[in-house]
Amino acid sequence: MKESNVQALILLALSEAGCLVWRNNVGVLPDRRGIPLRFGLCVGSSDIVGLCSDGKFLAIEVKTALGQPTEAQLRFIQAVQRQGGRAGIARSAAEAVEIACTP
Repeated sequence: MKESNVQALILLALSEAGCLVWRNNVGVLPDRRGIPLRFGLCVGSSDIVGLCSDGKFLAIEVKTALGQPTEAQLRFIQAVQRQGGRAGIARSAAEAVEIACTP
């Protein structure tokens, strides 16, 4: 299954679990003048960000069965966890819901 399909299933499952979530696109594109414009929270920020049903910050890095996170993605997840948020890597909707709903 493609990562975009997994991501769509995760967004739906998290919403159904009571989370408020958004897709976080991160990257760089040139503007009309050719000047690079960065978008997204920061380098390494997770694919999905939001709030768990209990108000905790949530960050989910979506990967396929074989996908591997970058060092920057791992650092972002660790930073969220250190500050009391819930974050992790999910390869399925069930894994994402477990991350979001496990205190």
